[in-house]
Amino acid sequence: MKKNKQVSRREFLGTSAKATLGTAIAFSFPSIVPASVFGKYAPSNRINICAIGTGRISRIHDMASVLKYDTARIMAVCDLDSNRAEDAKKLVNESYSKQSGQPYDGVRVYHDYREVMLNKDVDAVIISTPDHWHSLIGMAAATAGKHIYMQKPASLTIEEGRLLSNVVRKSGVIFQIGSQQRSMDQFRYAAELVRNGRIGQVKTVYVGLPGDPSGEEEPQMPVPSNLNYDMWLGSTPSIYYTEKRVHPQVGYDRPGWLRCEQFGAGMITGWGAHHVDSAHWGMNTEQGGPIEVWGHADFPKKGLWDVHGIFRTEALYSNGVHMVISNEIPNGVKFEGTDGWIFVTRGNYQATGSDPVPDANGVKALEASDPKIIHSVIGPNEIHLPVSKEHHGNWLESIAANKQPIAPVETAHRACSACLIHHIVMKLNRKVYWDPVKEQFKNDAEANAMLSRPQRAAYSMDKYRNV
Repeated sequence: MKKNKQVSRREFLGTSAKATLGTAIAFSFPSIVPASVFGKYAPSNRINICAIGTGRISRIHDMASVLKYDTARIMAVCDLDSNRAEDAKKLVNESYSKQSGQPYDGVRVYHDYREVMLNKDVDAVIISTPDHWHSLIGMAAATAGKHIYMQKPASLTIEEGRLLSNVVRKSGVIFQIGSQQRSMDQFRYAAELVRNGRIGQVKTVYVGLPGDPSGEEEPQMPVPSNLNYDMWLGSTPSIYYTEKRVHPQVGYDRPGWLRCEQFGAGMITGWGAHHVDSAHWGMNTEQGGPIEVWGHADFPKKGLWDVHGIFRTEALYSNGVHMVISNEIPNGVKFEGTDGWIFVTRGNYQATGSDPVPDANGVKALEASDPKIIHSVIGPNEIHLPVSKEHHGNWLESIAANKQPIAPVETAHRACSACLIHHIVMKLNRKVYWDPVKEQFKNDAEANAMLSRPQRAAYSMDKYRNV
């Protein structure tokens, strides 16, 4: 690039950029921040990020991971709960102060994601909101030319997921879904072993997920002054506020919305988005989906929390593989073939009704019917899947190199949509026949009506249908 040519930050970090993060481009930066905060990466060379949704998963996982990278800077935070937004600002400022040993106060606070999209200094966003907001904010960010790291699942409905994938791919921004198992060595290696025929022809894949307990009825409560509750509800119906429907007003324990069908599908998309994606990776069905799905589930008959509990659903893929998903199966993914089996999980973890917690007994991250399967070497002429050592880092590297990350948007949509089909079967309690190309159920108006949900006009995705 010629030195006398003026290049904007947007052009530099946009998808058409050919430069790397070593290129120096000037832009305004708070004078209170010393250069030593950034080490060898000057402010002009870093990826400016806004964290949207600053609750539990953002604090302990998304922001926490990105804060470790010199190539990025969290310059802003956004949350509908002003207390949480201020907490996030403090967390980021203190982290950068600790890294540099000097005062830092360079984080801007937003309470409306639409204002974030107008800030041209923001290059990328991390979307860690409740599930029902993922797609809409993702499409807004893509349209604004901002790179995206999004917590799973990709969408609340299959229709939303298809729109999200279309909009993101057309925009050209770098999108990474938070399916971090793709950045864990054992999941990649398991998929490679399966794809390279170490267990023969795959016949059955077992996916073990936890279930969620029900709860009691909860009384209506005054909306806290620090929370924009109407906007928090987003596209979903208006309903009275009670704290356990949203998130704790004190602390960052597991939020109650995770157990409300209004905002998500429960564990079938919560953990399912991880494990079904890992299953698809090994099955080489990342761009498709099942063709037949059937099964059943128990749902609470009363109480605020109404996502599924005990369940077992099954699916058939066009390659003949039979998938079984159930809370009665050990948490993880088991591939069974004509010559043996492989089981993969996160290791040393078990899933409970509230969260994954350390398992004192220990669980092997990778097992097989014969130890020789695990110890076999993938040869140079065999299938080698992309390697990512850390999921957020892979996203940042992909932005800098202008290349697809390890968990791009269409892959995210296909894993999520498969989970949502299983959820539809739970509600219908009968078999459905799915066309992965048309993304429609065959001759089934009742099931097709469940591909989308009515949306409140103020938060509708209609404007993105023709993007």
